[in-house]
Amino acid sequence: MTEFTGYIATFLVMLSFMMKDVTRLRVINAIGCATWIAYGVMLDSYPIIVTNIGILAINGGHLLRNYLNSSKQS
Repeated sequence: MTEFTGYIATFLVMLSFMMKDVTRLRVINAIGCATWIAYGVMLDSYPIIVTNIGILAINGGHLLRNYLNSSKQS
């Protein structure tokens, strides 16, 4: 199960980079990061966990900013 989770995480991150829409890229990448965090927890690997928490926070910040900016324009 652990190895399968790693493959799913890899697939999601790779898939995100094929997106033309930046918002979609960030959403899929964030899901991939969450999967990497789960994988890191399964392995008890703090470098994987910390790195992906950081990337998830960056994606979340950009998505929140984009959402708030689109709400102001409506």
